[in-house]
Amino acid sequence: MTKTILITGATDGIGFETAKLLVSEGHKVLVHGRSPQKLDRVTSELGVQGYLADLSSFSATAALADAVKADHAQIDVLINNAGILKAPQAETADGLDLRFVVNTLTPYQLTKALLTVMPKDGRVVNLSSAAQAPVDLRAMAAYSGQGAMDAYAQSKLAITMWSRELAAEMPDGPMIVAVNPGSLLASKMVKEGFGVAGSDLGIGADILRRAALSDEFIGKSGAYFDNDSGQFAYPHSDAMNAAKSAAVYAKIKELVAHYT
Repeated sequence: MTKTILITGATDGIGFETAKLLVSEGHKVLVHGRSPQKLDRVTSELGVQGYLADLSSFSATAALADAVKADHAQIDVLINNAGILKAPQAETADGLDLRFVVNTLTPYQLTKALLTVMPKDGRVVNLSSAAQAPVDLRAMAAYSGQGAMDAYAQSKLAITMWSRELAAEMPDGPMIVAVNPGSLLASKMVKEGFGVAGSDLGIGADILRRAALSDEFIGKSGAYFDNDSGQFAYPHSDAMNAAKSAAVYAKIKELVAHYT
């Protein structure tokens, strides 16, 4: 059955490879990007609809959700793939850390906005990472100048936490899962962060496709899939700590509500 699938950060890397794979299978793929030139190239190459938005901005994220809903009565799958590690300016216009905003906060904002057009059997696939570190709530609430990898690792645990928490609030669906697509894949982020070429991006595209469509993810809402080990696994222990997870989730909801 053909699905309507929105992929953020789909103009290069794993997002683009996933979009290309899903288009080849006949699905209606909607791609998001923040570079007009890259977005034009991808929409032309794949023959898909594109949406331009800077996900470091809460207002731009809201506009993205509105535009998608104006064009489509139903979104079957949302893949929150967009992410960032390094940037020339790590503090956003709102005084927040860019990694927390793009990797954690606006994915939550976009998901909540699109739930109104997602069916109960729909799916939200959130990009997590093997890099997960205890979340500093103060660093999430205001730019602290911490290192890129520290902020990145915290932001990836935070999105894994809200995946579990939001899934628990919606036992009837849509399904929400967090996925580590594979460590050190050949993405721009890996090259910037680690200085290595990385492994085949197809590894990441394949697991995102499976998370979006395959039966193996049925009944796994709230779960974390670790593609390094090829199985569902436990995320960082803080995500399994009810009090810590609830505190992070509450702060995420508070921040998104404040800035939107």
